[in-house]
Amino acid sequence: MPGGRFGILLSLAPASAMELLPHPPAVLQTLGGLWLLFGAPVLLWRAVAWRVVTSGTAAFLLAAGFSVMTDMVVALTVNTALPPLGIDRPLTRPILALATTVVLVVLGALAPETQRAEASPDRPGGLAGLFAVRGLRPVAALGALALVLSVAGPIRLNNGLGGAVSTVAMVVVAALIALLLLRRARYPVPVLEFGLYCASAALLLLTSLRGQYITGHDIQKEFLYFRLALGGEHWSIGTYTDPYNACLSITLLPVSVFQLTALPDTLIFKVVLPLLFALTPVLVHRAVRNVAPRLVALMSAVYFIVFPTFLTDMPYLGRQEIAFLLLGCAMMVLTDSRGSLRMRRIVFVVLLAGIVLSHYSTTYVVVGTLAVSFLIDKVWRLASRRGRKRVRRRRREDRMLSFLSWWVVAVPAALALLWAGPLTHTGGQAERTLSAVAQAVVGGESQSGSSDTAYSIFGGVKTSPTKRLHDYRTELLEQTRAERTSGDYLPLKKIDDLSTPVVDVPKMKLTALGQVLNAVGISVPGLNGALRQGAALFFQVMVMAGFVVALRARRSTFRPVRDQVTIAAGAWCMVAVFTLVPQLSVDYSLLRAFQQGLFFFGPFLATATLWALRWAGRRTVLLACTLLAGLLLDLAGVVPKALGGYPAQVQLSNSGQYYAIYYPHAEERRAAMWLDARLGKDGVGLVQTDRFSYARLQALITHPTVADIDPADLRTDSYVLLGTTPTRTGQVTVFYGGDLITYQYPMRVLDDRDVIYSNGGAVIYR
Repeated sequence: MPGGRFGILLSLAPASAMELLPHPPAVLQTLGGLWLLFGAPVLLWRAVAWRVVTSGTAAFLLAAGFSVMTDMVVALTVNTALPPLGIDRPLTRPILALATTVVLVVLGALAPETQRAEASPDRPGGLAGLFAVRGLRPVAALGALALVLSVAGPIRLNNGLGGAVSTVAMVVVAALIALLLLRRARYPVPVLEFGLYCASAALLLLTSLRGQYITGHDIQKEFLYFRLALGGEHWSIGTYTDPYNACLSITLLPVSVFQLTALPDTLIFKVVLPLLFALTPVLVHRAVRNVAPRLVALMSAVYFIVFPTFLTDMPYLGRQEIAFLLLGCAMMVLTDSRGSLRMRRIVFVVLLAGIVLSHYSTTYVVVGTLAVSFLIDKVWRLASRRGRKRVRRRRREDRMLSFLSWWVVAVPAALALLWAGPLTHTGGQAERTLSAVAQAVVGGESQSGSSDTAYSIFGGVKTSPTKRLHDYRTELLEQTRAERTSGDYLPLKKIDDLSTPVVDVPKMKLTALGQVLNAVGISVPGLNGALRQGAALFFQVMVMAGFVVALRARRSTFRPVRDQVTIAAGAWCMVAVFTLVPQLSVDYSLLRAFQQGLFFFGPFLATATLWALRWAGRRTVLLACTLLAGLLLDLAGVVPKALGGYPAQVQLSNSGQYYAIYYPHAEERRAAMWLDARLGKDGVGLVQTDRFSYARLQALITHPTVADIDPADLRTDSYVLLGTTPTRTGQVTVFYGGDLITYQYPMRVLDDRDVIYSNGGAVIYR
């Protein structure tokens, strides 16, 4: 056994022993747990990864994806195998530690010897020369500064201070990205990828670290299912047949991290998962670098970071963070054509199986993309003149030239159906979505799509908030019509007398700079809106232009192979479908679909940008750098923060719509615990609160709860809990048809109830 592997396996002994102690020191337990879960697996899997990919950093990145999958599979195995043997709590620290150690020992014994490449500019020879690598010092300095500021900024905001530090952090990230672009030819590729990781990690932490507790949308429900699995130290899909519970990325993976380390549970979701996801832009760069010049690869990764969903939504989607990490690994394997085609196909399917275990929606979109691209490839080949004339002689060669084969598409689709169907019985949401889609296709009634489709060039429509609220209330009245006559709900006459006007999302006051622009006749709100709308149009037009440029332009910097064209076209078709079929844009955000599409059509976007700026000659890269930095600063909120006249963003301010509905407050948490204790003594009682207060408090309220206090859905015998935002502003927000609608709540509807609890930030009525 090679000495390096022997040393890794030998290190497992003290790490495992530390986990078996009753009360190990917190620092040592954290180090030992992280080594068992990520450190040792990455080093051992790297030897296997070398057989699939052909560069050192690619092997490291693929090993990271394998390690995450290993952690999920180990936890799933002990969770499934041990209960029949009489062990009711299989997810304990000793069991997980021993199981992980055994798997790593077996892996170390079976893994091939790590290939060692010769020293090159991309691969430093040793630790002594590491700090002498060109570009590492400035990149490390800016990266470290960005990370420090990205931690300090949210901490200041969480303590009621201003967002200046967070704003500076984003400027530093923009400067780091500019440095990487301008010095791309002088710095080794690993240095560029290290800088990308620091930039993406800093942006993610600026959002994920907001709030003393779990902050965000989906992440609050994800955290609940993690706590349910952790509480009984056993994951059971039969107890909670919810698609969230079927995502091992937010149940078994965090449970393993919590049990084997001394990290607080909230930090796993706010730090560990984002830092794993921060590898994804690096994977995008590496996947594109396999087939395109360094500049195109770097710009593709930066576009992935710059797109607004990366900063505003991905830190709140732990299950999709892990799924995207594995998707990035899959794309890197797909484009590394120097490796064995058969081996790459097998590993690609294995990684897609990991996505199946991680996130249902990402799986469905990937399978749809692959299916469409497979059909495009077949049509392309049949339509080609060469294929028509020499189909028999070319059949085998054509099959070898295409990465996608029927089983590469069929196996992930079958695994997705198997996991969502007989194994977990959580495919109900997908079935309802497909039913609504089919109904819309055949001409039946369908609800309008998300207003995000209004940004699409495929012709989406923006529905007014007033119309959304009217449709929402009409649906509630229809759902409660049968029980309304029994007195369980408010009478219709009383509801009709109530006024619930829609409230516009508040905008920040104009700054001094904004007032100057306003004084010279430039509407700052109009300018901010135009910049956002222009950015949306830019992304879409440039992607479409990228296909033309890459395939037809004589001076294109990127010449894609057939696989890239077909898969990118398949991804673009999926974005179009999400726009044209309303139900899809409601159930799965169009912006998230586009973010996922950037894995596939990112290089086309970068190519079109360089082609559009070719007139600048030697200044093309400088202009591209300015464009990307400007997009980042605008879409991340720095430009609106400097001007005012735009809704505040939670990563920079203690205000705005996201802050109002997702930010947790101590007062409402105390109110929820008080009410839950009272209900525990009384033994009966139904709780009602608005959707977003419930989302923030669902882990604390263990009694039956209705996540709605709209007058049309208000029960006469319920406890009503008003969270911090309704208490302080009198406003309630609902999510309907893929849109957020805020309206002024008619407080007089609660006048006939008694106030039984109030702490200035939350009120409970009975």
